[in-house]
Amino acid sequence: MLEVETFFSEVRQLVDAKLDGLVPSESTAPSRLYRAIRWSLFGEGKRFRPALVIASGREFGASDETLLGTAAAVEMIHTYSLIHDDLPAMDNDDLRRGRATVHKKFDEATAILAGDALQAMAFETIANDPSLDEHLRLLLISQLATAAGQMVGGQQMDLEAEGKALSITEIEQIHKGKTGALIGFSVRAGGMIAHAGPDEMDRLSKFGEKLGLLFQITDDLLDVVESTENLGKTAGKDVAANKATYPQALGLERTRELIRDVNASALAELRSIDRSNNWLAALADFLLARTN
Repeated sequence: MLEVETFFSEVRQLVDAKLDGLVPSESTAPSRLYRAIRWSLFGEGKRFRPALVIASGREFGASDETLLGTAAAVEMIHTYSLIHDDLPAMDNDDLRRGRATVHKKFDEATAILAGDALQAMAFETIANDPSLDEHLRLLLISQLATAAGQMVGGQQMDLEAEGKALSITEIEQIHKGKTGALIGFSVRAGGMIAHAGPDEMDRLSKFGEKLGLLFQITDDLLDVVESTENLGKTAGKDVAANKATYPQALGLERTRELIRDVNASALAELRSIDRSNNWLAALADFLLARTN
């Protein structure tokens, strides 16, 4: 298998340099806001979603220069969602990316504003990207906005499902929005920037949908079987909050079986594309390996 950790390290270096140039410094007024943004944005994390943008784009021949703005924008949207998810009104968590959550380190109002600012910055980043033509920027902004809206809807459905016994279909519907929408966009964005063909984009979209599902099932399982130290966030929170998860509905072994099945289905979509797709396949296998 390709050395995924090396790829993550490369992506993190590239994307963090881009983010550092896009986000105002901590000395910029209002400094408390930008300190909070940087506290969350530059915590531990693999930059999985930006890695998908770059892996997908590179496979279809896009340059890093054209990919990094959108990769950074995706990370901004993801980080904003984490800041808001951790608030007392939602998941009420104290730990994220190996450090205190923003509302714990600063305060709730600053956390809300930091998330709001990151969301706005994401769209500004793509809108002002000189490496992309205007039509492509408009398409990316439109699709990212749709994905962000689906993510918010999924979060609402997740909150409403607490304490309820849901079917697998209902759980999957929640996570198609909450987790899968942004992952799916990340995969598609690389192909869009590289001007992949219609059939290739269709296959990429199907792969992205399956990868988003794979990510969420894996995340649900790790919440049960991993430690807080390894996760970088509080383990066991899903159980404590009585959330609707795959392990809750299926048990651990059937959840592991489902992970293997979804991984195989995702890889089958990649094989139908006449490209190497090595890094996309490696990222799917990385999720599988985390649960073995």
